[in-house]
Amino acid sequence: MFIDEVRILVKAGDGGNGCLAFRREKYVPRGGPSGGDGGRGGDVTLVATEHQNTLLQFRYNPEHKAERGRHGEGSNKTGADGRSIEVDVPVGTVLYDEATGEILHDFTHPGDRFLVARGGRGGRGNARFATATHQAPTEHEPGRAGEEKRLRLELKLLADVGLVGFPNAGKSTLISRISAARPKIADYPFTTLEPNLGVVELPSYRSFVVADIPGLIEGAHLGHGLGIQFLRHIERTRLLAHLVDVSPASGRDPVHDFDTVMTELGSFSQELVEKPMIVVAAKMDAAQDPERVQALRQHAASLGLPYFEISSATGQGIEALKYAMADRVLASPEASAVL
Repeated sequence: MFIDEVRILVKAGDGGNGCLAFRREKYVPRGGPSGGDGGRGGDVTLVATEHQNTLLQFRYNPEHKAERGRHGEGSNKTGADGRSIEVDVPVGTVLYDEATGEILHDFTHPGDRFLVARGGRGGRGNARFATATHQAPTEHEPGRAGEEKRLRLELKLLADVGLVGFPNAGKSTLISRISAARPKIADYPFTTLEPNLGVVELPSYRSFVVADIPGLIEGAHLGHGLGIQFLRHIERTRLLAHLVDVSPASGRDPVHDFDTVMTELGSFSQELVEKPMIVVAAKMDAAQDPERVQALRQHAASLGLPYFEISSATGQGIEALKYAMADRVLASPEASAVL
């Protein structure tokens, strides 16, 4: 199950109370105050890990609480500090304050840490209040409460190339041809119900990550089909590969398909439309009408977009497309992050 948005509660530990005590020992007539301080409450820290790719764990465990500090004791004994906890989140998680909607942190690389809830300070014992003129204080402090927050976690997959297009445009088949990913492939719409990731390997130890996003249809921004719920996963990509089915089996016009998907991308975020993009005419082995292909080729040229023709079934154009995607990923400003 793929979970990409959850709400959780984090609670740091409360500080321990300060102690009220007086020293009572034989042969020590003026022992004085001896109440120790309370221990500090534990913190809650979120840590990004590459060993998880979903927020599913939080669906079943939405509350994360650190240990409270121990109370102070007599003989000036300070209470033990509460144990802090670390909560693993997938790389690509964006952390929001649910109450304000403010972005608190964006986990972009493994090992990234963020202290989300700070433990409460321990209260002072009465020994802290002794002075030359106030030698038997009874004042002592309670521990401070640890921070408590309700958070929203949103996962945005980290991929270099995002595959977009209508359902059954050939996205899943393409990612299975160029990577080791094995998504579900069938001849009915909405076969892909969740994003798939694949690593494309090239010579000289180069590689890049491709994300296959569930298909879009007209009205997706209104919730039709699978809606646009997964488009957040291509917001971080450096390149979009727009697959268009040019076979007559689709029963649709390729240019209209292209424009429809672009409209839905723009309805979600104008930044997606402005991303570097290549147009890919898919299923060329079944293209029986050259005019359909020519119309898409001319439309891409009018928009100044690179154009490629492929067939995942026969392998036509796959290698050229793979290297074209790699060249554009490596030429992006964030290319230093590519392996």
